[in-house]
Amino acid sequence: MFPYFQFILTICYDQSMDVTAQKINIQQNANVGYRAIYVEDVLFSRGLLTPEQLTFVKSEAKRRQELTEKVLSQMGWVSPEQIVAAKAQVIGVPYVDPSQQPISPEVLAFLPEEVAKRFTVIPIAKEGETLSVAMVDPLDLQVLEFVEKKSGLVVRPYIATAQTINRAIAEKFTRGLSVEVGEALKEATPTFVTPFAPLAGVSGVLGEAPVARIVSTLLEYGIKVRASDIHIEPLENETRIRYRIDGILHEKLILPRRIHDAIVSRIKILGNMKIDEKRLPQDARFNFKIGKEEIDLRLSTMPTAFGEKVVMRLLKKSGGVPTLPELGLRGMALRHLDENIARPHGIILVCGPTGSGKTTTLYSVLSKLNSTRVNIMTLEDPIEYQIAGVNQVQVNSQAGLTFASGLRSFLRQDPNIIMVGEIRDTETTELAIQASLTGHLVFSTLHTNNAAGALPRLLDMQAEPYLIASTVTCVVGQRVVRKICPTCKGIKTVTGDILESMKKSLGKLYNFEKDGKITFFAGHGCKECNNTGYLGRIGIFEVLVVSEKIAKMILAHETSQAVENQAVSEGMITMKQDGFMKVIEGITTIEEVLRVAEE
Repeated sequence: MFPYFQFILTICYDQSMDVTAQKINIQQNANVGYRAIYVEDVLFSRGLLTPEQLTFVKSEAKRRQELTEKVLSQMGWVSPEQIVAAKAQVIGVPYVDPSQQPISPEVLAFLPEEVAKRFTVIPIAKEGETLSVAMVDPLDLQVLEFVEKKSGLVVRPYIATAQTINRAIAEKFTRGLSVEVGEALKEATPTFVTPFAPLAGVSGVLGEAPVARIVSTLLEYGIKVRASDIHIEPLENETRIRYRIDGILHEKLILPRRIHDAIVSRIKILGNMKIDEKRLPQDARFNFKIGKEEIDLRLSTMPTAFGEKVVMRLLKKSGGVPTLPELGLRGMALRHLDENIARPHGIILVCGPTGSGKTTTLYSVLSKLNSTRVNIMTLEDPIEYQIAGVNQVQVNSQAGLTFASGLRSFLRQDPNIIMVGEIRDTETTELAIQASLTGHLVFSTLHTNNAAGALPRLLDMQAEPYLIASTVTCVVGQRVVRKICPTCKGIKTVTGDILESMKKSLGKLYNFEKDGKITFFAGHGCKECNNTGYLGRIGIFEVLVVSEKIAKMILAHETSQAVENQAVSEGMITMKQDGFMKVIEGITTIEEVLRVAEE
């Protein structure tokens, strides 16, 4: 039925003056000799349907007098994307997912948002006088003709699902990003490629020039979507804007290459950087206020092959430091950590890769211990959050203030609690141990994969085994996973292999027979979570307490795996197990746990 419809539309295309590559291809196919190709046949050839399913779909569509696409959708054997991709092959029109690719504001400006929503169509690219658009029915001549008249360009249609087009419209036509940037780009001329002087009142509104408004809009959007970092990256022919949201980078915007230098110059002016220095990396920071919310921005520039890349780290000044339970610590892990931070001396280490939330955990601990009766001193690189009542020191290597030299000076400042941002070398390790032995409580971080790996790492940094065994009291290993969006949260089915993997990992922690069947959840994507299915993050933890047996294993130079096995036998819950328990509770998804905790 569908190929016949295709043949009729081919004739309609023949009578139309619309010139597209797809029309030419379809005409050529028709001239060579028409051969019926059906959507279900394409799906079968791709191994997405079994012979039995193929036979059923054909007979059921014939019995109902319906399109096979409708039957396939109802049966749920293949996804809507797979059906549309097969349909694309049938009609000879390319398939695209517009929600997964960046679209320039200049391209979006060719079609108003109201028109895009009305016809479920979105422009995705422009080459010369040709505008590429994604649409549900690329053979709808009336819509194609309307878009051509509206844009004044020749239209090249692509096929996409209604869901991905609507998602792209919701994301790309974001008020305050694409529209604002698009309007500013219309005003921005090539003269803005050269650096310009800062305008009056920059600290308040970041100026009113087009490029200044673009920078302001990028920052405001970053705050709106809860981004932790904004990446402004020069490519060969364009500038790419990416936002790190809940730990994952999302490509949100493509800007013309001609204004890249102006944007970088604007950001350098705000951070009081050297505008004319483009050969060396630079670092700076400044404050940005939107409404009642004040953001501290850390800037970093880096020369690349196509120009200077800028990364802006967004740190909220308001909101306060979360408590340990809010971070995700609970049960025995929380109790063990509380017991050890209550001691007057010892070393407590927090381990994990970059971006796993180690510093935030330390800030939570310090906030809990902070009082007028203790002197808390921190040595950080950089200071991410300012805690009232805590003496925070910024490392300055150029001036000679390193972790080692700063820690040596700390001991003469009568501290009770010391936090060292990171133990990186032998000297810092020795000083941290010395501080602990002289009656101080020391907190620090290490870049190891798990808690047990911290102990051999200290041995590698030439620390004496007997000193490690007597000073290190507790090691925390952690990762951060994204939480399921509560607005679009729904039930999800998982395969038997995943369930077996969970049973094997959890062991006696969860009785599958007694506690019943597990219900898995996932976010389907909505406006609240920016169509990702996730909103916010939570930590998964393991807390290793250095017991008498583990101390003896350190003295014997045992491996990290042996230390971990002993800790588990003493009741430690591993990060993976903690993550799986949060999956069972419906807090996160199993994919998230496997993404960050699978070794």
